[in-house]
Amino acid sequence: MNKDLNSALKDALVLVVITLVSGLFLGLVNMLTEEPIRLQKEQAVIDSCKAVFPNEEGFAQVATFELTGYVPTEKLSADLAKEGVTVGNIYKAIGEDGSVSGYAIEVTSAEGYGGDIRLMCGISSDGILRGVSILEISETAGLGMRAGDVLVPQIHNLDVDRIVFTKTGKTSPNEIDAISGATITTTAFVNCVNAALDVSEEIVPMEGGAA
Repeated sequence: MNKDLNSALKDALVLVVITLVSGLFLGLVNMLTEEPIRLQKEQAVIDSCKAVFPNEEGFAQVATFELTGYVPTEKLSADLAKEGVTVGNIYKAIGEDGSVSGYAIEVTSAEGYGGDIRLMCGISSDGILRGVSILEISETAGLGMRAGDVLVPQIHNLDVDRIVFTKTGKTSPNEIDAISGATITTTAFVNCVNAALDVSEEIVPMEGGAA
């Protein structure tokens, strides 16, 4: 009986030691990878801001206290909020002279075909839609994943309040050609861009264009 008890205690002790060692190892791995992952995410944000404002000197996040009462979904029209669109971080694009030339606005749609579609939309202080950069997308290969090749190049220096997509060839400045066979992806993309345009209308006068 004592022999069996000792064996059970020994096995339990071995399991405790293994658990402790595994926990310490996982903690060490987390410590070693946490900072590089954080820096990688920060660099991805900077790169996306630079993609929509390539000539600006730097970027500064717009703090929530600078936007009194700011709640992302409240800045969206009812139809966009209903479509699962949310606004994330917003960054000032700062020129060489220190003035704010526009805003990089992070917008996410939960209605992509394969999950979230997250964009960084650049809108100048005078309301020009400068460009779009994709931060996150997981659509169908050969269809929705063509957003970067088909949709992004069409969003460049557009003086519009809204964009729409067409399947029959664009005929006006506010139209973009849809991805063939990927209406859901195109819709989510357009909703994100329109959300950024909505928010920019609030931010520009509120911030006053000052750094």
